[in-house]
Amino acid sequence: MPVYIIERKTPGELTQPASDRGDLKMTENAHHPKSAKKPRWTSLEIGLVTIVTLLFIIVVSLIALFATQKADKICTTADCTQSASRLIENMDASVDPCEDFYQYSCGGWLKKNIIPETSSRYSTFDILRDDLEVVLKGVLERTVEGEAMALTKAKTLYKSCTNETLIEQRGGDPLLAMLPELFDWPMAVDNWETHYGTDWRLEDAIAQLNVKHATQVVLNFFVGPDDRDSNAHIIHFDQQSSLGLLSRDYYACTGPYTEVCRAYEQFMIDLVKLIRSDRGLAVNESSIKEEVARAIELEKDIANATDTLEERNNPVLLYNKMKLSDLNTNFTLEVESQVFDWSYFTAKIMETVNISVPESENIVNYAPNYFRRLQPVLALYSKRDLQNYMVWRFVMNMVVDLSAAYRDTKKAFRKALSGTTSESSVWRQCALYVNNNMDSAVGRLYVEEAFSPESKHLMEEMIIDIRNVFLSNLDELTWMDAETKKAAKEKARAIRERIGYSDNIMTDQYLDNEYKDLHYSAEEHFENILKNQQHFQKKRLRKLRVKVNKEEWVSGAAVVNAFYSSSKNQIVFPAGILQPPIFSKGQSKSLNYGAIGMVIGHEITHGFDDNGRNFDKDGDLKDWWTPGSTRKFLDLSKCMVEQYGNFSWDLANGLHINGNNTLGENIADNGGIQQAYKAYQNFVIRHGEEPSLPGIDLSNDQLFFLNFAQVWCGTHRPEQAVNSLKVNVHSPGKFRVLGSLQNCPEFAKAFSCRKNSYMVPDKICHVW
Repeated sequence: MPVYIIERKTPGELTQPASDRGDLKMTENAHHPKSAKKPRWTSLEIGLVTIVTLLFIIVVSLIALFATQKADKICTTADCTQSASRLIENMDASVDPCEDFYQYSCGGWLKKNIIPETSSRYSTFDILRDDLEVVLKGVLERTVEGEAMALTKAKTLYKSCTNETLIEQRGGDPLLAMLPELFDWPMAVDNWETHYGTDWRLEDAIAQLNVKHATQVVLNFFVGPDDRDSNAHIIHFDQQSSLGLLSRDYYACTGPYTEVCRAYEQFMIDLVKLIRSDRGLAVNESSIKEEVARAIELEKDIANATDTLEERNNPVLLYNKMKLSDLNTNFTLEVESQVFDWSYFTAKIMETVNISVPESENIVNYAPNYFRRLQPVLALYSKRDLQNYMVWRFVMNMVVDLSAAYRDTKKAFRKALSGTTSESSVWRQCALYVNNNMDSAVGRLYVEEAFSPESKHLMEEMIIDIRNVFLSNLDELTWMDAETKKAAKEKARAIRERIGYSDNIMTDQYLDNEYKDLHYSAEEHFENILKNQQHFQKKRLRKLRVKVNKEEWVSGAAVVNAFYSSSKNQIVFPAGILQPPIFSKGQSKSLNYGAIGMVIGHEITHGFDDNGRNFDKDGDLKDWWTPGSTRKFLDLSKCMVEQYGNFSWDLANGLHINGNNTLGENIADNGGIQQAYKAYQNFVIRHGEEPSLPGIDLSNDQLFFLNFAQVWCGTHRPEQAVNSLKVNVHSPGKFRVLGSLQNCPEFAKAFSCRKNSYMVPDKICHVW
């Protein structure tokens, strides 16, 4: 504490020189009353002055002490200073937080951040991903002697991808060389019927694309965990997994979709013309346009035959177990009088991994209604039409790995669909590609370069805190009966957490074994891609007779995301997401709980959302709910469907969010933020109030909500905003903030919001 010295002077002392005061000298007669001067201050007055002065000293000292203690309660570390600077820079304090907390939190971010020309959106998450890719660039370009062979392979794959000069020199030759393996592309070759038509079977064509190129067209065939027996793998049949135009709405080709359809058609026309030209074949544009139009019409009919996202929301209704032979009996498909043989098709795929599948094999049919609607669709088209369409769906995604002339055929379509006007830098595309295909090897490189092992321990503590809150909240639920609560607690306790990275990837032997069958050439990027497609698809198929490994991670380490697996009952927090502002061992706990804490609660809650609640603690599709609790859950869920369905997004031309399609994520967001907040309060009870951040006049409770919101700062191009509402199961970031905080009374209390302000609506929705 600073020492304050106050010099006290009584009036009349030493204010004038002694020579001016010769008469003050005491004489032998000074004791005589008549000879003494009258004192200027009485003893009482002197005493009062002394008391007042002492009080003044005490008050000043207390003020100094209070100021010092207050300074001690402000965190001035580099982490705290940086956090405060970021929070202030991103927010717009002129906005009333009770009227629009998203704008209050992200207004500054939105002003200073412009979507890059290479991107269709830009957000806090995208910035973190950009930063992660910079780290990957560094480690993939670094030569290290004596490293694991798997790491060398990852770097070779990256090198082949970034070899722009060689890719340009090769033009479209790599694609043209492999098309005959797929029965070629009828409109891009002459006399297709003569060369391929007589031998062509729909089963062979679909199987070839599936096994060799992991391309699922017309129907989807895959091996995955059996929903009702999550320890076993089983064959699944499903509807076509993706569409060239993202969703069935686009095929109306009117209004906002007109330009997208036109660009899609032109993309196919230009690509066919280029291939024919490179092959030295004549280019008849009118003929090409006719075939292209027919291929798009076929895709439109397939799109209209598919089940909607809403129709596929219930995993119980989705699961239809039957014998392989039942497909031939009940789901007849036919092209030009040639009946589709489901058993032959299955054998064609599984023989590539030396697995025999009998007629009596149990399979799961996820799309019986789709297959019934598909039959009249196929009856309208020829073999040539089907082959044109299927090869198109493969090559449209492969042009990005060829020369500029081929990539440019996609440019106008990309702009119409997502609004982007240029490609991202080659090294970024390549770092992302290698990470997606060799996630264990790249994860090892990333962890060694950028991840602190201490983060694992801190995350474990937070997961314990938030899981305990979830369990205690169950006791307080009035809508769930005791029997269902007991089962819910068992499931919550059984959730396995995965933090940072799998220990396996740090072992050379494990990594080398995982990629032992892959061999890359630094001069053959396109061929390397084909190898990956076939290798990883066969790896999935080989699992059919193998028990599910529930310890296996569902994600690589170098990923800015988090996951919940219903079949494994597993939550995963990769190393890539454990970085500021979402998480840091040095930033305030209020910020950590508001960001990664909410993410932890979000993933836990996924085990109990409209989908996850159908799986038990072992990951099996099983109804562990009483009918009464189920009814009440569905009633509470309707509230959220309506709440989010009322949000309209200006960036998407005022379109509304689909409350049904986003229900699971919205339930998880709401549960996550409330669990994280309560866990933070419990932390404060145990450890005391944290120091404040410098320069920002907000309480730690307010900082909790502010950092939560800033995690979701972001914006979209209008084209991408429309896409997002059509196919994304997440609400846009803006409404993830507004929706969940409108339902959070603790937020309203932290910011002293009045009732009936926008952030405090009359009706709130609450499930978990």
